[in-house]
Amino acid sequence: MRHRHRHGDRGRGRGRRRSLRLKLTAANVVLLALGIVVATSVSLMTAHHYLLDKVDTELNNSRSSLTTAGFSLRQIESLSQVGIALDKFGGTRERQSLPAPTSVFVAVDPAGRPVAVGPLDPTPRQRAIAAAVSDPSALAAHGSPRDLTVDGEGHRVIGARLEDGTVVLIAMSVEALNEGMTRALKVDLGIGVLLIAVLACVTMWSVRRHMRPLEDMVETSTAIAEGDLTRRVPYRCDPTAEVEQLRIALNAMLHQVESAYHTRERSAAQLRRFVGDASHELRTPLAAIRGYLQLYDQGMLREPEDRKRAWDRMMAEADRMGRLVDELLTLARLDQCPELRFRNADVARLMREAAEDLRVQQPARPVEVAAEGALLVHADESGLRQVLGNLLANVRVHTPAEVPVRLGVERVDGVVRLCVADRGPGLAPEDAARVFDRFFRAGGGAGSGLGMAIVQGVVRAHGGEVTVRTAPGEGMEVTVALPVRVEAEG
Repeated sequence: MRHRHRHGDRGRGRGRRRSLRLKLTAANVVLLALGIVVATSVSLMTAHHYLLDKVDTELNNSRSSLTTAGFSLRQIESLSQVGIALDKFGGTRERQSLPAPTSVFVAVDPAGRPVAVGPLDPTPRQRAIAAAVSDPSALAAHGSPRDLTVDGEGHRVIGARLEDGTVVLIAMSVEALNEGMTRALKVDLGIGVLLIAVLACVTMWSVRRHMRPLEDMVETSTAIAEGDLTRRVPYRCDPTAEVEQLRIALNAMLHQVESAYHTRERSAAQLRRFVGDASHELRTPLAAIRGYLQLYDQGMLREPEDRKRAWDRMMAEADRMGRLVDELLTLARLDQCPELRFRNADVARLMREAAEDLRVQQPARPVEVAAEGALLVHADESGLRQVLGNLLANVRVHTPAEVPVRLGVERVDGVVRLCVADRGPGLAPEDAARVFDRFFRAGGGAGSGLGMAIVQGVVRAHGGEVTVRTAPGEGMEVTVALPVRVEAEG
């Protein structure tokens, strides 16, 4: 069920990613469309006003030529003036066989009706223009071009009053201008649509490419949630600075999470093994004590010798449990990284004192000591005494009493080395690999199996290192390396 939920969440995540790509693409397309619309509108409006201004300029020039020259309708009606007028202002194509005029000249009476100019009667186009102007006199008095629609076509028209009071209308078609603007608009729209389509495709590709690292992060997170703690966000070519920083930070975080998870699992496994071993070690003396108490309760220990033997055995097992509990407390304290009481300690003196203790406990054992003079280190003296005591106790328990022991201390390259070597039976390679494990006893020998673990814990708390060199039949040599840090006495 959880597996399906995870896949469902991943599917919804992909849907959100698609929506984000669409939103970014839509935003770019909308911005480009607005830009194209604004640019097209401004350019077309500017061009339209420019061309319309040229038409108005031509109309104003024609009006000025009529009013400035002081023409009257009678003068225009003469043949010479009619030819000039027709040539300049455009008369009738039917009569003159001329190209289509750019402007139309219409003379109107006070009622606004077109009148003939000499032998030339008004053409239908001139009549239509005159009919479209409601007040020719007002148009002539205004003196500026106006918009006019004749038979569905756009025109610009202006009025001029002649010397004899006759009103003349001058009109020019703007249909070609409007058609040109329409064609320009269509071209601009076509190019704009093409640009929008290209931008949409490029944006989709670019967003997909730049969001691929984020998709990698989602896939990596999903894989880790499903149990694959080794997954990392892969490197992509040419990443953006922000995405690359996020990738590096996420990978660093995942590495820390993986390390913490493995550390927790390892600690949990060690704790389970430690609790199991401690329970097993405590069960044996408790069972022995319980058994002797049951014998005493049932009256089976009638003889004084039997009661004394039972009492001695119970006391020995109680002492064993006490030592086991003390060692467990020591290991627990070392696991919590306690603050040791560091001060200058003479390790050569500690080595000589440990050798004297061994001679007292086992007078028959040959002991060789190489620790002359004084050699100071900044360390916890009680911790070093415990290290030496555990190493020598290990020798006493696991080697015969006649086996020689060599103790030595020396300073090499800023490191003090304490060596305890014996010529006992030694250890097999598989046992040597576990010599520092808690509750490990080679060959099922005596002891709690915590001595070497305590040695390692104390040495590590001093920032040092302990190593073992052994082989079957060649004895065992334990070397403790401590950094030399001597402080001046106050």
